[in-house]
Amino acid sequence: MAAPSEGLQAALAEWLTHLRGLRDASDHTLTAYQRDVAGFLGFLQNHHGESLGTARIASLGPSEMRAWMAHERTRGLSARSLARALSSVKSFIRWLADRDGFDASHILSARSPKYQRKLPRPLSETAAADMIDQVDTQAMEPWIAARDAAVLTLLYGCGLRISEALGLTGEAHPLPEVMRIRGKGDKERLVPVVPAAREAVAEYVRLCPYPCESGAPLFYGARGKALNPRMISKAMERARMSLGLPSTATPHAMRHSFATHLLAAGGDLRAIQELLGHASLGTTQIYTAVDAARLMEIYDRAHPRA
Repeated sequence: MAAPSEGLQAALAEWLTHLRGLRDASDHTLTAYQRDVAGFLGFLQNHHGESLGTARIASLGPSEMRAWMAHERTRGLSARSLARALSSVKSFIRWLADRDGFDASHILSARSPKYQRKLPRPLSETAAADMIDQVDTQAMEPWIAARDAAVLTLLYGCGLRISEALGLTGEAHPLPEVMRIRGKGDKERLVPVVPAAREAVAEYVRLCPYPCESGAPLFYGARGKALNPRMISKAMERARMSLGLPSTATPHAMRHSFATHLLAAGGDLRAIQELLGHASLGTTQIYTAVDAARLMEIYDRAHPRA
């Protein structure tokens, strides 16, 4: 696929710098945006058989957008991935239109493909507790068992992402009643720490053969390096096989369970959004759909006329 013109490459770089400064977007997010938009611009140049400048973007119409989306689908891109790519392209075009002063409504009106959003599969309260208990007993080394249990307790008890839990350093111990967590997009949030999490981490530190010190990882692997998240996934794989739980019982499912159980207990959706570190309330609202889906499942199974 042809590379974008120098003018478009410069505009793309300027837009990414704008996102980094204004939205404090993560490197991972910026890489995805860059890939989506560069792919779109490369397609346009191949489609028209010529090098396109920034001024040419203003004259794009619905036919080019449809052609690009059809091309992406023939490449095997899923509807969900295409919707994300279209969102990236629209964001770039919107910014370019504001910068250069042209009307982009004919481009921005392109409809996103419909797709069925997958609902998270949280564990039940009993299954979440059983999972933590199981990993606390299955490792040969007591300190590794305590480590795995401590990590899962942070995921389920505090709603941390696995990257956030494993990103903690030695100065986090002993855990305070409220932790300051730096999450996606380098955004900070305050997270209450349940007593069970403080106790689990304290027990792990007591047994761990490696030092708990400032600047060093809080959670270690068997060889004294920072713990790889894959080791927690493997521990959960073993545990769910022992417990007869489905393959959806993953580290991220523990975080989903935290949110779902808070909501079921009457938690405020806005507060849960803050605890999870979601930038958009819409991301958190998926848990209302989870509850509705569970309600319908119970109804279908139990109602005599279902």
